Amino acid sequence: MTAVLIVGIVFGSIVAIVAIIFFSSNLKRQGTSFRQSGKIDAAETRLIQEIHQGLSKMEKRVDALETILFDREAREVSHTEGKEEDQ
Repeated sequence: MTAVLIVGIVFGSIVAIVAIIFFSSNLKRQGTSFRQSGKIDAAETRLIQEIHQGLSKMEKRVDALETILFDREAREVSHTEGKEEDQ
């Protein structure tokens, strides 16, 4: 149950960060969309690429953490089942 909570918090924070960045970018453009403005300057492009790379790395880390947690839970379940069979 703890693993599910951790994963939910991580993915929820990722969604919140992306939403904040998207909306702040739109506010900076004073309500104009990307299509209306016609182009994105180099600094914004670099920022978006860095954010994407960071989120990709975070996704890999979360996957690794999920694997560790699920393996640990599986070992605990099999370990407790082994004790029950001994009794």
